[in-house]
Amino acid sequence: MATVSQEAINELQALMDRVEELLMRTFEKPIIPADLYRSVRDSQLIGLSGYSKEGLPVFAIGVGLSSFDKASVHYYVQSHIQINEYRDRVILPSASKRHRRPITTCLKVLDMTGLRLSALSQIKLLTIISTVDDLNYPEKTNTYYIANAPYIFSACWKVVKPLLQERTRKKVQVLPGSGRDDLLKIMDYSSLPHFCKGEGSGSGRHSTYGPENCYSLDHPFHQQLYSYINDQFLLREPVQPIKQGSFHVALPEAAAEGTEIAKTIESELQKFENGSGMPDSLDGLKINGD
Repeated sequence: MATVSQEAINELQALMDRVEELLMRTFEKPIIPADLYRSVRDSQLIGLSGYSKEGLPVFAIGVGLSSFDKASVHYYVQSHIQINEYRDRVILPSASKRHRRPITTCLKVLDMTGLRLSALSQIKLLTIISTVDDLNYPEKTNTYYIANAPYIFSACWKVVKPLLQERTRKKVQVLPGSGRDDLLKIMDYSSLPHFCKGEGSGSGRHSTYGPENCYSLDHPFHQQLYSYINDQFLLREPVQPIKQGSFHVALPEAAAEGTEIAKTIESELQKFENGSGMPDSLDGLKINGD
């Protein structure tokens, strides 16, 4: 049986401490100027739409309409970490206090409206974000609900699936249409993401829902989040002026199975070019099975 030297253990601990330090510094530094942050919000669609009947925060994520083309990868990763930390430090403790019991997880509703195979060009960024969550925020999401899934989702799922931990794959549920009826069983109408409130499927990046569009920087969640990040930075650095730019974390490299992922993308593209990759429905889509 192999033994691990104390030196190796110390090196691992130092690395873990460094990662923790990077996460802390990334969380505490605001993305400025405000116009840059607005660009990030407009191209990385996520927001807090409300709470479930059990008190779990409900996060809406516009997967299909997120372009990730208004800033560098580092800003999107930084923004993702800030939302995670704000959830863990503010949202979950507040929900626990309000319901007088521990609330430690959230629900996520992923809107696939506008999803295209070209979204796979963002596979590296999605891999980085997935790795950050798996390593630093495990078991923080109770269920991932997929809404407004087009036929193309089955092809994209084949590519994304290998990037996810088994425990994450088991939490994915594909809902019919907008998912409205199913979601109303676990949350009130007021907490439904704006893209689930219609009878059918479909939503817009900047819809007519106005204040209900939780993606918007003008939504109370994002206003409070941005103020909190700025306040935390000022408490930590009361003298130094804020410089424009993100703190560039050392991003994890893509998974070793990248070659297989590339082959899968190529295979799926060929199927669609040949007209054989368009299923009539998603009823037969397997989430946890092969």
